[in-house]
Amino acid sequence: MSGLGSWPRPRIRYIIMQAITAALCSNMKRDQDKRSHARLLEELKSVFPSPVADPAMDGRFIDAISRFIGQVDDLKCAAPVLGTAGEAPGSRPGDQGRFPEETSTVEDVTDLLTGYCQGMTVWAHPNAQVNVIPPSTISSIMAFLAAAIYNPNMMWDEYSARFALAEIGATAAISDLVGYDPDKAGGLFTFGGTGTILYACKIGVEKATGGRAMADGVGGDLKIVASNSTHYSKLSVAGWLGVGTRNLINVPTTSANEISLPDLECHLRRAFQSGTKVAAIIATMGTTDAFGIDDLRSIVKLRDELAQDYDLKHPPHIHADAVIGWAWSAFRDYDFDANALEFHERTLGALKETIGKIGSLHMADSIGIDFHKTGYAPYVSSLFLVKDRQDLSLLSRAPEQMPYVYQYGNYHPGIYSLETSRTGTGALAAMANISLLGKKGYRVLIGHVVEMGEMLRQRLEAHDFIKVLNDQNHGPVTLFRIYPEGVNAREAYQREVEDPSFRDELLKVNAYNRRIFNITHERAMRGEGVLLSWTDAYRYAKYPESQPIAAVKSFIMSPWTDLNAVDMVVRQVLEAREMTKSDG
Repeated sequence: MSGLGSWPRPRIRYIIMQAITAALCSNMKRDQDKRSHARLLEELKSVFPSPVADPAMDGRFIDAISRFIGQVDDLKCAAPVLGTAGEAPGSRPGDQGRFPEETSTVEDVTDLLTGYCQGMTVWAHPNAQVNVIPPSTISSIMAFLAAAIYNPNMMWDEYSARFALAEIGATAAISDLVGYDPDKAGGLFTFGGTGTILYACKIGVEKATGGRAMADGVGGDLKIVASNSTHYSKLSVAGWLGVGTRNLINVPTTSANEISLPDLECHLRRAFQSGTKVAAIIATMGTTDAFGIDDLRSIVKLRDELAQDYDLKHPPHIHADAVIGWAWSAFRDYDFDANALEFHERTLGALKETIGKIGSLHMADSIGIDFHKTGYAPYVSSLFLVKDRQDLSLLSRAPEQMPYVYQYGNYHPGIYSLETSRTGTGALAAMANISLLGKKGYRVLIGHVVEMGEMLRQRLEAHDFIKVLNDQNHGPVTLFRIYPEGVNAREAYQREVEDPSFRDELLKVNAYNRRIFNITHERAMRGEGVLLSWTDAYRYAKYPESQPIAAVKSFIMSPWTDLNAVDMVVRQVLEAREMTKSDG
């Protein structure tokens, strides 16, 4: 007790009691905190699906989903959008920009999510003819739900279990559909159509550099070749791979929106004569704007002939960007003479002409396929497919570089995939629709949208002041230009394309069509018409300092679009044209 002798004993007792009380209070507080944490944890468990069979929790989960679907269903209206459109992105249904302090309830968040759905286009609506975005089948939605609940990572079958079989199965089934040998082909689902081109061009780069680019970098003079109608993602791919956008060769297209073979040969010969390596040639099998289809058979034949002429050790990798056109492969073995599905003669001719080109997909070294386009699955469901799965080994990393994975299992796509975390949603949705629809289902869906497109063209062509621009392409998309009173559309369009003196007139017609489109768009958003699309540059005039040729666009993807919706397109365009007379 040294040093405490001078302290009064009551004071000592007081200090000791205070310390004991503080310790007891602290313990009680900790117990309260523990009880509070335990109570909250039990509450938070209720916001997850139950990991074991639990009728009460399973029922709550089903009720929550049903409530959300019911609330969104209440937003459906005559317009092809949910609820009201017009709120700018960033305007809130939620409390934007602040991370909340407290927890909420599933019910409150359901209301929040419903708010985010306001103004969203309903792609299944018969009056939605905006772009190549389909409604999703119930089975593919269930696939996304299954993957969302159980959260597989497709890098490894240890993390994805039988979800991996969906990727393997879908890859084999599509290989069979397009004409690849399923026993030799390979592939994986990736982050979109851009991803499929990225994989293809990366394989091309590795082939062109003898497999050294992965370790040593690209280096040297290396080219990627595509048409000027190839999707703009070619720019991203060339830039991100380090090839460079300036090393992207854009080959002109014909009036049929397909790559010009003489120009392609000229560019390739020039490159090979100078010793320049061409990593990849991208053949577009269904352009986004016009559904132009490149002559893949002739491109492959040209590549092979030039490889022999110039004794190329590494011929260019040919990738078929068939993210839209792949689904027409369902008609490869359709009996057009018997025509069991009873398509109209005009539709039959369109399908027959298309499959004449799409039927050569098996000649490409790789193919890009989007189920979220003509496959009727949700975003994102993109398959990168290679004819020879050994090509994927060019992208591989050594297993010892990934020491904490791949100790078990038989399926290790993470060794060669760009992505480490890779969702199972796309693969399972694709497998769901392959199983649900089969060839016959895809024939019916694709045949229907082509037939509605052909019926629309037939009605537009009946007016000499309307010019269908992509009349040589036969898909579900129709681009057209409307002309003022007294102007012959066909003659005017020809001059716009070829005559430099018609440049100012071209710009005036662009503006005129934009006014008509704006009128139809405003009416459609009020539920009084069909929601169409617009392109600022369907293509460019041929003369120097050429100008873009704008167009109104109908892209039919819904199985609910019928002749009433087709007739409404023509009617609303004619009415809008009349309305423009009053504003000069």
